[in-house]
Amino acid sequence: MSDFDLPRRLAAEALGTCALVCTVVGSGIMADRLTDDVAVSLLGNTLPTGAILIVLITVFGPISGAHLRPAVSLGFALRRDLPWRELAPYVLAQITGGIIGTWAAHVMFELDVVQLSQTVRSGGSQWFAEFVATFGLMAVILGGVRFRSDAVPWLVGLYITAAFWFTASTSFANPAVAISRALTDTFSGIRPADLPGFISAELIGAAAAVVVMGWLLKTDN
Repeated sequence: MSDFDLPRRLAAEALGTCALVCTVVGSGIMADRLTDDVAVSLLGNTLPTGAILIVLITVFGPISGAHLRPAVSLGFALRRDLPWRELAPYVLAQITGGIIGTWAAHVMFELDVVQLSQTVRSGGSQWFAEFVATFGLMAVILGGVRFRSDAVPWLVGLYITAAFWFTASTSFANPAVAISRALTDTFSGIRPADLPGFISAELIGAAAAVVVMGWLLKTDN
């Protein structure tokens, strides 16, 4: 259990998710401005995202657990590591922080603050990719917490860096980030109409990982 009260934990979740989304959106804008090569732009989006996750989980993890993702908070609630009564406040803090992060990136790059994405990300392969991405992320977190809790920031950062490239969806793995990215018509955006499929796949992936890893990590002692 955290030594910090709920308001401070919620502030940590909001600040952390804000910084995460600002990095995702901002690095996407910067990369898109610097090159016309989509592969290079994706690389320019990937590396800052993986790096900031290491930083944010190291800093905010001791305060709130640094979930930074409703899917992860749901996973911990299913494991009873997060009280169910705190799940909704955690999710609200994450979504609020993420939206502010999108707006902050727009302000820095002198774009219209209020936007809606036109980028189509839909279809069964995209949804399955989000299931895989979130299942893998939750599994990595649970395995890390069990065996090397000190390494969790690096495990998450490295996993997301890899998942950007091995998943067809570029690994959102985060309902709060998906919602926030629907509010930017830039490199990292997702059309609002495509959110339900992404969010559903992410939540199912996290829940499935809790079940599978709960069995896998259970000892006979």
